[in-house]
Amino acid sequence: MSSGINTVAISGNLGRDPELRATQTGTQVLRFSVCVNERRKVGDEWQDVPNWVDVTVFGKRAEALNRYLSKGTHVCVQGRLRQSKWEKDGQKHSRLEVIADNVTFSGGAKRDDVPDEVYDDDCPF
Repeated sequence: MSSGINTVAISGNLGRDPELRATQTGTQVLRFSVCVNERRKVGDEWQDVPNWVDVTVFGKRAEALNRYLSKGTHVCVQGRLRQSKWEKDGQKHSRLEVIADNVTFSGGAKRDDVPDEVYDDDCPF
């Protein structure tokens, strides 16, 4: 079986402030949701339909981004999809999220102290 291609790029606004946590080993994990609108024709009118995409960032990049991101920030995210599956109280659940390799700030008001991108020198890609 071939491995396939797993790459995604999205652009949108954060729907809430990001949440920074640490794993038991001390790795920083930043999670946030990005709203990506999709145009759909409903009857004779076009409407914007929001799609909420969960994004996760690891390591030093997570710490750095947490200082600059907040609800409403417009970002471009490049990364890969990851599906998590679990069972709770006898019910199966799954979650699809973007594991971010690159997060770029774009559009909107910009402060001078916010970099266009935040890099993690320890990241192999």
